[in-house]
Amino acid sequence: MKRLLPFLITLFGLLAPAVPPAVGVTPSWLADADDLELRGFVDARAGARTGSDPYEKDVSLAETRLQLDLNWFKERAVFKFKGDLVGDAVTDKAEAAAREINLLFSPLDFVDVKLGRQILTWGTGDLLFVNDLFPKDWESFFVGRDSEYLKAPADVLKTSLFFEAVNIDLVYAPVFNGSIFIDGSRLSYWSPNLERLAGRDFILADRERNRFLKDSEFALRLYRNIGSVETAIYGYSGFWKTPEGMDPATADLTYPRLNVWGASARGPFLAGIANIETGYYDSREDRDGGDPLVRNNEIRLLAGFEKELAVNLTGSVQYYLEWMQKYDRYRRTAGLSARDEYRHVVTLRLTRLLLNQNLTLSFFAYYSPTDEDGYLRPSIRYKITDQWAVEGGGNIFFGNADHTFFGQFENNSNLYAGVRRNF
Repeated sequence: MKRLLPFLITLFGLLAPAVPPAVGVTPSWLADADDLELRGFVDARAGARTGSDPYEKDVSLAETRLQLDLNWFKERAVFKFKGDLVGDAVTDKAEAAAREINLLFSPLDFVDVKLGRQILTWGTGDLLFVNDLFPKDWESFFVGRDSEYLKAPADVLKTSLFFEAVNIDLVYAPVFNGSIFIDGSRLSYWSPNLERLAGRDFILADRERNRFLKDSEFALRLYRNIGSVETAIYGYSGFWKTPEGMDPATADLTYPRLNVWGASARGPFLAGIANIETGYYDSREDRDGGDPLVRNNEIRLLAGFEKELAVNLTGSVQYYLEWMQKYDRYRRTAGLSARDEYRHVVTLRLTRLLLNQNLTLSFFAYYSPTDEDGYLRPSIRYKITDQWAVEGGGNIFFGNADHTFFGQFENNSNLYAGVRRNF
């Protein structure tokens, strides 16, 4: 921790004077380029575990990030670049990462095409996902980075067709885009191989699906409004987004083939907004449920309700179900830490705005009555000016068993704080 504060102060001090002084203002070297827009921020964050973890460092987060967001507008086309420069004191590394590099254009009045790296999101859930089969960054989510970093980028071709009867989104990825999963390098996890918690002493290795055109993905969404209700149906053909299989010969984690079919609806209900979503997960490499090293087929269900409880106070609740198919066959081959046939999760979100909506108090909670575990995400954010904001929060995990989803992360519970300069 002694090296952490000087590192953040020094890097932040070097970057902050270099940014333009006002939000959304084009810098002087682009003053004559009316079709260019540059925005961005510098963000410095630090976090530490609330308890000890024998398999990980006490510091969970220590980084300074510069993000540049450039948009170039031309007739019927927009080029976008969004990239980050990050100095990470936990890993003692500095890296550059492109979150978005894409071209959006309209070859016809009813067609939009977006080609390149982009952030995609579908479905109706609030931090729960059924038909959103686009990559996530679970490591960022659990250590206290900004919530935008839960969504990882995907390299795809997205085509949107707009008709009076129905709108259609088609997404094609020539190479699989997997999620960033918990591999032990920063967060500890339950290892069924070792039958104990593990972390940096047993970093997981995955077998990437990176064959061009052979490891491709397809996603489809048909959507339209029926009165005041937003409806959609979904289809996906690709692979599990996190490694849900294992090669017994090498112990490498694998990404089994997967199809998903689903539907959703969202609209006004009882002076609030209700949503429902369902999906059938067809695990193509274990349809009969007899392979204990590949995740079974599942039916997933999500239902939620959001309402304004008072002025500047909103609340929402959700119910989520994972129903494993062919459970009897799975149970005969599973070990002592076998999953339940049904996994139920409920969530609660409360958001309070104060001080002319400059202060945001937020609380999000997951609880699984079947796993007897949960995850709490309290946060506070204060916008000092249009340029400056400070934030703090926590990621608190609890559970009665080490092998359940949230319970395995109990030693990773952490508190964090950050400061951001927008430009």
